[in-house]
Amino acid sequence: MHNQIRSFIAGAALLAVAGASQSAFAADFMEPMPEAPYVPEVVVPPSIGGWYLRGDVGYSWAKFRDASYATFGCDECGSGIGENQLDGDLKGSFLIGGGIGYQVTDYFRTDLTADYLTRSKFSGSTVGTCTSGGAEFACTSNDSSKLSALSILANAYVDLGNFNGFTPYVGAGIGGTRVKWSALENTIGGDFDQSGTEHHDGAASWRFTWALMAGVSIDLAQNLKLDAGYRYRRVEGGNMFAGSDFVGKGYDDGLSLHDVRLGLRYQFGGPSAVAYAPEPLPVYK
Repeated sequence: MHNQIRSFIAGAALLAVAGASQSAFAADFMEPMPEAPYVPEVVVPPSIGGWYLRGDVGYSWAKFRDASYATFGCDECGSGIGENQLDGDLKGSFLIGGGIGYQVTDYFRTDLTADYLTRSKFSGSTVGTCTSGGAEFACTSNDSSKLSALSILANAYVDLGNFNGFTPYVGAGIGGTRVKWSALENTIGGDFDQSGTEHHDGAASWRFTWALMAGVSIDLAQNLKLDAGYRYRRVEGGNMFAGSDFVGKGYDDGLSLHDVRLGLRYQFGGPSAVAYAPEPLPVYK
């Protein structure tokens, strides 16, 4: 009986030793699996396909391209019907504008803009002869007025690539400009003994306009750009002032406008960084 008990105890001890050896072997064969590190990933979507708003301020130099008006037969103006030329200059004036556009691709965009040219002072003159009582006299005419203009243009641009945040571009536009002249003050001088000042009501009209642009945009923030550029606008001719008893309507030959503009462009739905954490992946050793 005692021999059986001793055999049972010895067998149990042998099994316990064998189980411990197998656990140690398994621990040596496979180490615990560590957790995968948290690695955030940044995804930047492409910068194409976004609407944008723009606002601009600037300064414009206008080139007056002469004007013409008819003269009717009378003792003061000479006999018959003729045509006189009015030469003059326009002062520079400030420009303010804005618009809405769409970035079609990374290299092409379009927008619709409206720009208002504040009043520009005009001063001009004519030199000729006047007659009175059958005698001719040298006479001059000094003229003054003011011009303002509103341009609405549809534009297209080619962005030439982004170079460390600087994007040069070229563009072109077509549209119309409403040119408004104030009353023309016409003062006759020289040797003519009936000198004086006449007022001719100014005229307003829409004219066809085309434009060429070049400039550079600078990245200020993720969706905000500073835009600095030059624009040339060619405005066709039209009515300048109303006629009187001795002078017919005046027609200017058009304007050449040289604009320097500085503005901001804000793009909606542009590139935005979206960070997320992928699912941890198991790491085996």
